[in-house]
Amino acid sequence: MSILGSRSASRDIDVDRALATVSAMVRQDTRTQTPQESSAVLWVRDQLDELKLDTYLVPAAGDRLNAVGIWRGSGGGPSLMFNGHVDTNPVTEGWTRDPWGGEVDDGHIYGLGVSNMKAGCAAYLEAIRALRDDGWRPSGDVILTFVVGELQNGIGTRAVLDAGHRADHFVNCEPTDLTALTTHAGAVMFRVQLVGSTRHMSKREESADALAAAGRLLPLINGMSFSGAADRDARGTNRAHIGSLRAGLGRGLLQTRPPQVADVAELQGSARFGPGQNAETVLAELREVTSQVCVNGIAGTVEQLTDGGPTLDQPFRADRDSLVVRAVNDAYGQLRGSTQPTGAIQPYCYYGSDASLLQHVGDMPGIVCGPGGKFNTMPDERVSVEDYLDAIRLYAMTTTRICG
Repeated sequence: MSILGSRSASRDIDVDRALATVSAMVRQDTRTQTPQESSAVLWVRDQLDELKLDTYLVPAAGDRLNAVGIWRGSGGGPSLMFNGHVDTNPVTEGWTRDPWGGEVDDGHIYGLGVSNMKAGCAAYLEAIRALRDDGWRPSGDVILTFVVGELQNGIGTRAVLDAGHRADHFVNCEPTDLTALTTHAGAVMFRVQLVGSTRHMSKREESADALAAAGRLLPLINGMSFSGAADRDARGTNRAHIGSLRAGLGRGLLQTRPPQVADVAELQGSARFGPGQNAETVLAELREVTSQVCVNGIAGTVEQLTDGGPTLDQPFRADRDSLVVRAVNDAYGQLRGSTQPTGAIQPYCYYGSDASLLQHVGDMPGIVCGPGGKFNTMPDERVSVEDYLDAIRLYAMTTTRICG
């Protein structure tokens, strides 16, 4: 069977079909929490039906939908789940390509969400199609999950798990440029509010300037690491970042009186932390740093932010000696003739991903490995054609190793 043979034979896949699949997914506008978000899920459902898999639509938070396809094994072998999300970030300024064009040019596939993470989803769909075309049959079940709501604390994957779908191993296909991510951060969103007292600029020496205090606090938070990391990989995931700063008059942050000293400032950000650390200790350390600017009439509070839904802030960690990690490592080595970078690989280890849900809620061992990453969530987002095609081969080889 060609996909299982020598290194040259394993490269024998239907390239035109594979590129058509990822382009078709990109051409669908699936910006997260929009009415059309599930369009790619319905398209995938039709593809799974064509492959004669057992196919399910799993609702998530109302009208949002996930697709699950199960290739039933003959029995006796381990099962494997592939997981990825089809919802995308918003469009930003600076695009020179059609965000929904699905163009292939100069060795790349372009489009909104192609890196994060429609190329990964298309790759495991095409891997299973290639194996079926090749006549291979699994002994353990192969489960393909295509979810929405990853950007809202993984509500799509939660719904799939709540519906009872499980496997012995999983591959989450978030973009890692095909490196093997075995540790990534947990995440906590937070808001800092600083309150001082206002004066007209003519008497600003008498004020407690909340905006100036926020300016001093921002680099302190952005430079933070946290205590209690389990090991070097865990320490390597530590990072805090302020992404929003507003200031003005009163709790409403009125901004129509610039001659006045701002008496309230709000900073919003996210902190990332590794195994051995947790959200509570991270928030405590953020409060300690904030206290350093709470002098001369400035008071400060730090609170965790949620969107009102379920949260999971735990880090992800895989055993490097587990079957799925070794299978992915071995497939990469056969494809590229080199050792696959494995561990808390930066910058990918700062991700939050559904791998954390699959591990901590689904109680499954797994790995994060997918095409894309270098040009992730940016104007003219794109994925290398070579990496996309190698992801298909890698997923097919991993499937035969685990489920054969």
